[in-house]
Amino acid sequence: MPATPESPDSATPPDMQAFFRQGQAMAQGFMQFMAQQQAAMQGNAQAASSPLAQIAAMPAWLPKPEHNEQATALQKEWLQRHAALWQGMMQRKSGETAAPLVEPEAGDRRFTHPAWAESPVFDYVRQAYLLNAGYLKQLAETAPVAEGLDKNRLRFVTRQYVDAMAPSNFAATNPEFVKAAIETKGESISRGIQNMLGDLRKGRITMTDEAQFEVGRNLAITPGAVVFENEVMQLIQYSPLTEKVAQRPFVMVPPCINKFYILDLQPENSFVRYAVEQGHTVFLVSWRNVKAEQGKLTWDDYIDKGPLVAFDVAREICSTEQVNALGFCVGGTIISSALAVAKARGEDPVASLTLLTTLLDFSDTGEIGYFVDEAAVVAREQSIGRGGILPGRELSSVFSSLRANDLIWQYVVGNYLKGNKPTPFDLLYWNSDSTNLPGPFLAWYLRNLYLENNLRIPGKLEMGTAEKGRVKVDLGRVDMPVFILATREDHIVPWQSSYLGRGLLGGKTTFVLGASGHIAGVINPAAKNKRSHWINDAATASPDEWLDTATEVKGSWWPRWAEWLKAFDDGEVVARGRLGSKTHAPGEPAPGRYVKERAE
Repeated sequence: MPATPESPDSATPPDMQAFFRQGQAMAQGFMQFMAQQQAAMQGNAQAASSPLAQIAAMPAWLPKPEHNEQATALQKEWLQRHAALWQGMMQRKSGETAAPLVEPEAGDRRFTHPAWAESPVFDYVRQAYLLNAGYLKQLAETAPVAEGLDKNRLRFVTRQYVDAMAPSNFAATNPEFVKAAIETKGESISRGIQNMLGDLRKGRITMTDEAQFEVGRNLAITPGAVVFENEVMQLIQYSPLTEKVAQRPFVMVPPCINKFYILDLQPENSFVRYAVEQGHTVFLVSWRNVKAEQGKLTWDDYIDKGPLVAFDVAREICSTEQVNALGFCVGGTIISSALAVAKARGEDPVASLTLLTTLLDFSDTGEIGYFVDEAAVVAREQSIGRGGILPGRELSSVFSSLRANDLIWQYVVGNYLKGNKPTPFDLLYWNSDSTNLPGPFLAWYLRNLYLENNLRIPGKLEMGTAEKGRVKVDLGRVDMPVFILATREDHIVPWQSSYLGRGLLGGKTTFVLGASGHIAGVINPAAKNKRSHWINDAATASPDEWLDTATEVKGSWWPRWAEWLKAFDDGEVVARGRLGSKTHAPGEPAPGRYVKERAE
């Protein structure tokens, strides 16, 4: 072979030497990128002595004595495979196809267009990138960083860098850009520039044809009315769709970091409508998309002015002592905390609880946790902890970065390089409809839950507004029956962490594991009979042991949940002829105005 592990030797063709230098520069740039990410995450002088910063100070292409033999062998293999790739391209005749030396990972659709294989040059470019990408990922594994949060963070930023450097993301190295430009006589370039300028004005990437959707017109259209509102939320009551309904009302608390209509997209995939069709009087909390005037709202405000007041209103309207309740994602954490507060005050407003993809034990917070450490939390506390807001676009960019190829780069390529118009997709419209968060709420949430994991410790936290009374909370006192759904491919709420909530709550828990991810695993309509879920009556403390003996069931988890909830109906009554009550008269029609307010 013409190269050694130490460096490309002088016998290597000049073009090949240049490519080695480019690969070395990519690796060095990668290490510098990692150090910058570490510094940004930590935001203090400690970053300069971090393992990532120390690695970045080395020429990445030349393993040092401090590095292990695995890194040396890795570099040798990398150089040899590049030499083989180069020789294969040089020997390839015009119009001839050749079996690739490097294949994309399963599910990688970036290089599926025939144009990548038709040209020897572009075929070489994509394979060289894949070779470099694999090398950097393996190099990250050999880095002297202990397993745990730091190593996982290293893997994460490696993926971010590798995804960003893909030749598909750049006009000069993407044959699809060239092909589209030729076929449209340059029109695709003009459209792409206009698409980019439009997104710059909006401050975000367009993922769907937004003109095709409107909240209240073809999204969130389940009939109902707002029956209560305060500075934190509007409470919607939905109109019955059955002659008789369960005596106990059903109160839903969605996450406040997104708009509620993920649960009510369109009739065929609306979880809200499904619950109404099962004979429940459904109430739903529609969180306010806060502006500067609400910038002082706290976690305690969301507890006392959110679920707890929603329970009171629903009970008054339906003349019942208790409700059945559901919390989704952060809404599940809020509702569980609210119930711990209620129990500490001697109240018992909820007969059964459903938790969807919810964290109560924050020992493993998935990829979101890579953004949270002491310095990052302190920075938030100092900037907005006493007042201010976290803009929705910032929160949205964090979530998009978790799946950069799917939620960033494919739209850079499609919208800007090819000049395409995104196709209509209701879920992506919702995903782009971001929400602001009040600074004090966020700072408390990051400090006490993500960073210190205090909710799992009985009596560690005090919650509740001063006017309602502050109390020490204990999840063990939340003793009603609980249905817990987690999803197997969830990168925001790892299912194993969600499972650990069973050991914190005081009541009997039923755990179901859905297929797919954080959203698709939840929004899985029964009528479509897609995907599957796992069930197991065992109450083992280990999530992995639970899964080992679980049974896979084809189809949606919705009917299983609906059957579980029937046990807590407290009988049936004739459906109410009008919404609200004298005390809580119906106001504006669902979905209300709070959900229509756009983030800054």
